[in-house]
Amino acid sequence: MKLIRFGTFGKEKIGVQIDDVNYDVSALGVDYNEQFFEEGGLERLQAFVAENAGKLPVVPAGTRLGAPFARPSKIVCIGLNYKDHAAETGAKIPEEPIIFMKSTTALVGPNDQVVIPKNSQKTDWEVEFGIVIGKKASYVTEAEALDYVAGYVLHNDVSEREFQIERGGTWDKGKGCDTFAPMGPFMATADEIPDINNVRLWLKVNGKMYQDGNTSNLIFSVPHIVSYVSQFMTLLPGDVISTGTPAGVGLGFNPPIYLQPGDVVELGADYLGVSRQEVIAYTQG
Repeated sequence: MKLIRFGTFGKEKIGVQIDDVNYDVSALGVDYNEQFFEEGGLERLQAFVAENAGKLPVVPAGTRLGAPFARPSKIVCIGLNYKDHAAETGAKIPEEPIIFMKSTTALVGPNDQVVIPKNSQKTDWEVEFGIVIGKKASYVTEAEALDYVAGYVLHNDVSEREFQIERGGTWDKGKGCDTFAPMGPFMATADEIPDINNVRLWLKVNGKMYQDGNTSNLIFSVPHIVSYVSQFMTLLPGDVISTGTPAGVGLGFNPPIYLQPGDVVELGADYLGVSRQEVIAYTQG
């Protein structure tokens, strides 16, 4: 299944995408949140869709899509997880996964605007393959890790490089700004992807291709990442782990290229759809 949420920011309803058509399933009476995943929501949703085949309301064309799940308890990110990306940034290949956190308040819909933060000069892009956790995971083994995955999602891990690298402390400073986590257009359940080790990801800015990678080049695999992260924190249903970005980020060019107001970012991944974000300047709200 492909799960969507649609409508006004903060008031989204739930839906599903079937054969590229979006349908309203809000009559199920739930949201795609921790409780939903924890209490067998995917199975109930599948049954509901089957029982109402041919009767589900169609979501009007042009309706805003929100993130395909409610705000999770955490967004965990893995840094420098593609050899080519580590090389372009001049970083050493990590011996273990690098973990940092992305603020959940950064979460927005797949086609929402990206706001360049106040005092930012170095806002950058990163297309990533995201993992959505389906059940509580603590100290899970690599062999059983995929049993804890509900599905996968396209993620633009927008990053402010000065905040991240030049301001001291952890990377989190440059990762959690408002609008810095566009996700979607949908969450694909695990059975939608035949081989998670062979998923192409790409990203364009103003129509020019900058990133074109594949999960086959991950340094640490999806099962390894889920198992590894669960050794350090309990993963809750609905949590997201973003697995890193391939080469082609703005920081990696000489001179670096950073996002400017008016830029348009388009990104996509096999089985996970396409998203598009217009970049705007911060204004005092």
